Amino acid sequence: MFQESNRIELKATLNDKLEKEIVAFLNNREGGILYIGIDDKGTPVENSDMDSMQLKIADRIKNNILPSTLGLFDIVTEYVDNIPITKIVISSGLEKPYYIKSKGMSPNGCYMRIGTSTQPMSTALIDELYARRIHTTLRNIPSPRQDLTFAQLKIYYQERGFELNRKFANSLELLTPDGKYNYIAYLLADENGVSIKVAKYAGTTKVDLVENEEYGYCSLIKATNHVLEKMKIENVTKAKITSTKRIEKNLVESVPLREALINSIVHNDFSREIPPVFEIFSDRIEFTSYGGLIPGQSKEDFFSCSSMPRNRELMRVFKDLGLVEQLGSGMSRILQSYDRDIFEISDHFIKVIFPFSLSANDNVAIGDNNGDINGDNRSDRDKVLVLLEEKPGITAKEMSEQTGLSTRKISRVIRELRESEVIIRIGSNKKGHWEINKSKF
Repeated sequence: MFQESNRIELKATLNDKLEKEIVAFLNNREGGILYIGIDDKGTPVENSDMDSMQLKIADRIKNNILPSTLGLFDIVTEYVDNIPITKIVISSGLEKPYYIKSKGMSPNGCYMRIGTSTQPMSTALIDELYARRIHTTLRNIPSPRQDLTFAQLKIYYQERGFELNRKFANSLELLTPDGKYNYIAYLLADENGVSIKVAKYAGTTKVDLVENEEYGYCSLIKATNHVLEKMKIENVTKAKITSTKRIEKNLVESVPLREALINSIVHNDFSREIPPVFEIFSDRIEFTSYGGLIPGQSKEDFFSCSSMPRNRELMRVFKDLGLVEQLGSGMSRILQSYDRDIFEISDHFIKVIFPFSLSANDNVAIGDNNGDINGDNRSDRDKVLVLLEEKPGITAKEMSEQTGLSTRKISRVIRELRESEVIIRIGSNKKGHWEINKSKF
C-alpha cells in the first residue's frame, strides 16, 4: 500500500532528518507526503503520544525552515490496520529555495528530491532558484488602506473556538516587512474595495442577464460564505420522470461545486485587482478565476492533486476556518465526479464549467444539496421555508415546536435566508411577517 517515490517518504519514527525531508518537498515541483509511523516495508509502526509528537513536528517545521512555511503544510492522523500514523502533506512553495534555518542557504541547508532519495542542492541551482524567487506575493504588497478593522474575521475565528489576540496580524502574516498592513489584510478586513460577482442568465449565452449580484466590500471570508449560500440555493434538486422511474439529482454535484468555488477564490491572483466571477446559465455553472497556472506549474501538476497555493496566507486562514480541509484534497474531490475537460486553462484565466445533470425542461422539486425533498429528511432550510410559506407571521418559538429544531438553530437559518435575500421582512419585528422571494430559487 505504501511505497516511497518522488512524492512519498516513509519514516518509522520521528528523527532529526524531519527538516531535511520537508525542505526537499517544499523545493519539489509537486510537493510531497511524509508518513511517520510507516517503515521501509510499508508496515505501520505504533508511536506513543501522537498529539505531543505532532505538536513538535509543527513547531519544528514553522521555526526551523525558511522562508516561512505557514500555509504550506498540513498534519493529519490516519489509521492503517487500526494503528494511528502521522501524515504530513507538504505543498510546493513559491519562494524557493527553502532551507534549514541553522544551515543557511547553502548545500548543507537546501535539499531536493531525486527519485526516492533526498539530496543536497548544488550552489548553482540555489543561486538560480533564488534569482527566480517570487517577491510580489500579496504578503509584500501594502494595503491601499491602513485604517483596517477585523471584527468579522474575529467572529469567524470565535465560531471555530479560536481567539485572535493583539498579535494576530503578525501571526497570520497580515503585515509587510516594514510593518504595514498588506494586501492579505485588505482582503480579510471588514471593508475593502473587492467585490465578487455572481451573474445569472436566462439562456445558454450572456445575452439575457436576469441577475447580477455583488458579494463583497467586506471580509473575503464573509463574501465567500455568501457566494456559497447563493450557489446552494441555485443548485436545486431536479426530478425527471421516465417510464420506469423517477430520477432526482442536484443540477451539479454539491461537493465538487463547493471545492471548485473555494479554489477559484483562494487561488485567484488578486494582485491585479481582478476578482473571480461566478456565472449561472440555463444548462451550466461557470467559475472563472484570474491568474492562469502558477509559474513553474504544468497542467499535470495542476491535476495531480498536489497543492501549490498561489496565496498561502489566504489558504492558511481558509483552512483555520474550515473552508479548506486537507491541502490538495479539493481537486481530488472534483475529479471523483467530473473529467478534466470541465477545466479550461489559458495564460491568464482558469475556468471550470459544470454541466447540469438534468436539463432545464425537467420538473423542479423543492430541495437543496443538504437534504432530501420529502418528509423528515428535508433540510433545516426547507423546513423553515415551508412553515414561513404556510404562516408568514410564525415565530421562532412556534417553528421550534413544530420542527424540533432549537430556537437558536431557527434564528441562524432565518439569518442566512435573510442575508441571501431568500426571505424579506415586511413590517416591524413584532407585528410584521416574512415574505419568500421566489426569484431567489
